Amino acid sequence: MPPFYRADHVGSLLRPAELLAARAAHASRETLEPIENAHILRVLERQQELGLDVLTDGELRRLNFMSDFTDAVEGFDFDDAVSRTWKDAAQPAAPAASKVSGIVTSTLRQREPLTGHELPFLRSHAPGPIKMTLPSATQFPAISFKYGITDRVYSDPYALLDAVTGIMTTDIARLATEGVAYLQIDAPRYSYYLDPKWTARMEQELRVNAPEMLTASLQADNACFAAARQPGVTLAIHLCRGNNRSHWYAEGGYDAIAERLFHELAVDRFLLEYDDERSGSFAPLRFVPKNKIVVLGLISSKRAELENKQDVLRRIDEAAKVLPLEQLALSPQCGFASTMEGNLLTEDDQWAKLKLVAEVAREVWG
Repeated sequence: MPPFYRADHVGSLLRPAELLAARAAHASRETLEPIENAHILRVLERQQELGLDVLTDGELRRLNFMSDFTDAVEGFDFDDAVSRTWKDAAQPAAPAASKVSGIVTSTLRQREPLTGHELPFLRSHAPGPIKMTLPSATQFPAISFKYGITDRVYSDPYALLDAVTGIMTTDIARLATEGVAYLQIDAPRYSYYLDPKWTARMEQELRVNAPEMLTASLQADNACFAAARQPGVTLAIHLCRGNNRSHWYAEGGYDAIAERLFHELAVDRFLLEYDDERSGSFAPLRFVPKNKIVVLGLISSKRAELENKQDVLRRIDEAAKVLPLEQLALSPQCGFASTMEGNLLTEDDQWAKLKLVAEVAREVWG
């Protein structure tokens, strides 16, 4: 059985000002790399000091949570990015961040391993078990397929999904044999099925049937998990409702797809957002099989205010009435920097929240 990793986190950490300034100045790779290395060593040490059970490099080498894919694969045009509304229409739109949604304009061709510039350093310097994060293949049909352009290469979003999945399965299979203890797929697009306005928008923009696309999405992610399944490697998926500069775009509980999601996805762990009322109740956790763990994302990575420890403990108790305590763990609801600009809080806020995760996990699970 994979380790339980009770004190978990989604992966990305706030970029330090020095690194942001170097990127803003379009510094060369030779200039950037030592800055990245120094700060990755720093955040690794801090994660260990706080008592987190698994360590990441904070995605400090990435422009955004999926740029490991777009940097390694040819075929994306970032000058024709699709405009997306990251928040509910009743709220101000998120400010423009690093471009995250290049349009596929030619056949996808992989130039290098997806995490080839990240894993060697992390594996050599991490003082504990390491987690590598990868974007779900399901992300790209949602943001990178544009009719009139992409369909000249891939006939429809399903064809693009198949192409991305083929690349992902090859790389994740390699990662699973290269000393990575924990592989996590980040999958924001399942939130489309939780929020009726986004389900309708998906069907309209992508010209797909939502139930059919859900089935295709589950199959794509499962192909990646099957490729990565190795003894001693923990496999997880993180479900997100948007995290660009502390903004969000979808809301709704997991009820609509919980039974299929929890039963069909061949993972060890689900990292679920549960930081506010947009996430719904714990009731859907009743569908989680006995051999799977739910990581409760009770600590907000969007707000600076530190959660009250007793409130967190109370909510864990509430969840444990639906799913046994031994099937639960704790983390922030999302990463702190899905794009390099990061969420609207400070590094001190970030570390305080991760410290709270570790402290509560020790108190609850020992």
